[in-house]
Amino acid sequence: MDNKLNDLMRSTMEKVREMVDTNTIVGQPINTPDGVTLIPISKVSFGFGGGGGDYGKTPKENFGGGAGAGVKIDPVAFLVIKDGITRVLPVAVPPASTVDRIVDMVPDVVDKVEKFFDKKEAKETL
Repeated sequence: MDNKLNDLMRSTMEKVREMVDTNTIVGQPINTPDGVTLIPISKVSFGFGGGGGDYGKTPKENFGGGAGAGVKIDPVAFLVIKDGITRVLPVAVPPASTVDRIVDMVPDVVDKVEKFFDKKEAKETL
């Protein structure tokens, strides 16, 4: 039984290794016509389980076994390379609630308010 179960587990792990390699986490570079290079970055999670049983008294008798694996790939960010400058462009998950949306909007609102006051001060100095 040990050899059958080991073979089952080994073949399942080989399939997981095929799915989860470095090219899955750091993807192949994508070159755009305007000279920008994009490199996708992902987060990979996986789980693995297996088991077996021996139903007979001798090795030639019954054996039952099973194995399974699951892989989840989430995009995290892109490395954006242009003119020798590298930036990280995160791939944000959409906000889940109204409060999340408001928190996400705060920086934009602050920028708009600052611009408004800057324009008002510029008019007053003229």
